[in-house]
Amino acid sequence: MLKMGLTGGMGSGKTTAARIFEALGIPIYYADQAAKRLMEEEAGIRSAIQQAFGTEAYQDGHLNRSWLASQVFHDPERIRRLNALVHPATLADARHWMGQQTTPYAVKEAALLFESGSEQELDLVVGVQASQETRLRRVLQRDGVTREEALNRMQRQMDEQEKMARCDRILVNEDDSRLTPQVLALHEELLHLAAKMPPFP
Repeated sequence: MLKMGLTGGMGSGKTTAARIFEALGIPIYYADQAAKRLMEEEAGIRSAIQQAFGTEAYQDGHLNRSWLASQVFHDPERIRRLNALVHPATLADARHWMGQQTTPYAVKEAALLFESGSEQELDLVVGVQASQETRLRRVLQRDGVTREEALNRMQRQMDEQEKMARCDRILVNEDDSRLTPQVLALHEELLHLAAKMPPFP
């Protein structure tokens, strides 16, 4: 089975692309959702987060996301510390998930795909690319934040040009209506590539 990564900057539309792959019958591993689930369910992660950031990180047995975000959002070192606690568990969870899939290829959707080292376990990585103005407009519409807040969040991510340069394929998503034909073409290419792979990894 071919293992594909799907990534892109904030507002690029990578989740939109993932939904199209899903509509084609391709299973998607959403790394951000998985990380949130693991932070809720895994006792080891819960304990490590509380030790690193304080017991307030959990409230009534559940992750206090807004409080934790306020503690790490403006501190790159604290973000790195949190990621160091969560990324290994997410990588292991994704590895297990990939091993259960039976389709010709499966997709791991992750904003921090390169930052977490996920690309080392994938056969190829596809980037979803859009101009900064397009991404900014989408983030403003989606999240209801100010332009300054959105730009600050974007600047904390990996440089977009660097991220796209590290991808094996790129989907250009300036206009959602033009994304579907690109995904369909890539889908056919991936099916062709998967058919050439040996039956076992």
